[in-house]
Amino acid sequence: MIFYEKEKIKTMLKRFLSYYRPHRLIFTLDMVASLLVALVGIVYPMITREMINRFTSEDFVLEEEYRTIIIAGVVLLLLYIVRMLLNFFIQYYGHVMGVRMQAQMRSDMFRHLEKLPYSFYDSHETGKIMSRMTSDLMDISELAHHGPENILISSISVIVSFVYLSTINLWLTLIIFACVPFLLLIALFLRKRMRNAFRESRESTAKINASLESSISGIRVTKAFTNADKEEEKFQEGNGMFVSARRKAYKAMGQFHSMTAFITDIFNVIIIIAGGLFLYRGGIQLGDYSAFVVSVGLFISPVMTLINFMEQYQNGVTGFERFVEIMDETPEEDTPGAVDIGEVEGDIELRHVSYRYDESNPVLCDLSLHVKKGQTYALVGPSGGGKTTICHLIPHFYDCVEGEIFIDGKELHTVTMASVRRNIGIVQQDIYLFNASIRDNILYGRLDATEEEVIEAAKRANIHDYIMTLEEGYDTVIGERGVRLSGGQKQRLSIARVFLKNPPILILDEATSALDNTTEILIQQALDELCKGRTTIVVAHRLSTIKNADEIAVIADGRILEQGNHETLMERGGMYAELYSLQFRMNNGD
Repeated sequence: MIFYEKEKIKTMLKRFLSYYRPHRLIFTLDMVASLLVALVGIVYPMITREMINRFTSEDFVLEEEYRTIIIAGVVLLLLYIVRMLLNFFIQYYGHVMGVRMQAQMRSDMFRHLEKLPYSFYDSHETGKIMSRMTSDLMDISELAHHGPENILISSISVIVSFVYLSTINLWLTLIIFACVPFLLLIALFLRKRMRNAFRESRESTAKINASLESSISGIRVTKAFTNADKEEEKFQEGNGMFVSARRKAYKAMGQFHSMTAFITDIFNVIIIIAGGLFLYRGGIQLGDYSAFVVSVGLFISPVMTLINFMEQYQNGVTGFERFVEIMDETPEEDTPGAVDIGEVEGDIELRHVSYRYDESNPVLCDLSLHVKKGQTYALVGPSGGGKTTICHLIPHFYDCVEGEIFIDGKELHTVTMASVRRNIGIVQQDIYLFNASIRDNILYGRLDATEEEVIEAAKRANIHDYIMTLEEGYDTVIGERGVRLSGGQKQRLSIARVFLKNPPILILDEATSALDNTTEILIQQALDELCKGRTTIVVAHRLSTIKNADEIAVIADGRILEQGNHETLMERGGMYAELYSLQFRMNNGD
């Protein structure tokens, strides 16, 4: 277990240090500047010791030492000016380095998130992911900058002050430094408690962000159902967890700082007693004793810096652990040897496919179906039957547990996922539009399209005329998730996006189910135009919209119960006929 922990720490440290590699020059200069700052700090007690010893000597003559005093003051002033410039360099360029490292980590995380499968986002909330990309990386950045700097300056200061104090009085120095092990023991004892407390605090912050993101995104639903009190209750629950977690963290931090501060206070007691006894017995001169007092202050200061650094260290390490958790999530990858599928004709076949989201939740059970090139294939049946899962398996968003899926006779694992998805267009009920212009949202279908192609796609989707009524036309920004558009307008915009992509395979997953009848007719016209010449898989709950499909499969409990065209299924008098008759009666007011 101990070996495992050591290896884990070693691996984490190696990964963390790898982010310094592109900034070797600025890091080296930062460390050199930090070293010089530490060395300059010891000059003052050295000058103080020399001057006090001279002033208290029997042969001291003020007129003869006047020149020495002036020179010492000027030298000290010049050194402090140099230290000021070095401190500016450390603060500015050190933070710049930290920010650049933070930006690199954020870029790496974003690229990794783009590669993660659908299943990852099924179990991770957006707000929590955002928390890891913002506050966690900020703490890592602070550690990246201040960590090496504080360790170097403090370590050099401790070592130099020890050597210097030893030249003044070795025994008094050893007595003072005997307190150091107590500080180390306390730090080691309380470090684990602080680490766990700050990790819990990070998790509670992520939960608040997730709750806040959810509440803000759903504010219109909240207002519509006048459930502000409920959202307040949910937020306060998370807020209470945050307060509790921070209280634990601050308790651990308070114990750490109070105990370590007590030990450092003992230094002053030891200096007064031990130093006074040495001075009383003539074991140390007044100037040496004064220099010792000043130098011990220089020793205590870096020790306290290291102690206070523990909090920043815990924040940074906890943040980096959470960063690594995301980076260690397995991305979706092509099977070794997978090739580009090339131009697709559109023949799709599922052979004995089974899928489940978890062991206790089977969705598809030994399902087989064949969609021929250019055919319109409809999937109908009760909710939860597996229709949408089929739509997700064909573009390889999920990997089937058993069975195989073929496109143009090529099994999905033998071709790259990007090439498959390039040949598939998807129109869903839940449309996601970006907070950008209408043009940019349409262009998302094919980024290199011309303005003429964008307009043509909009015309074919029956949205161009509406766009031209807007003051800014195609440059109109539609707001977050297209909030400034109606449901039908958003749907037609998504259809225009697919027109621009012009894929040979089309998946329509209940694309008109949330629309009123009038809007549905307009959308259906656009969809009919879109389906021409393409292999189309349609998921629909309004059976009137798929009457003309070449093939209709009734799916329930992950299995195909019956299959055929509209006339065949109606003659059979099975589930399809029952569902169609029921909808027909409802539409006619029976």
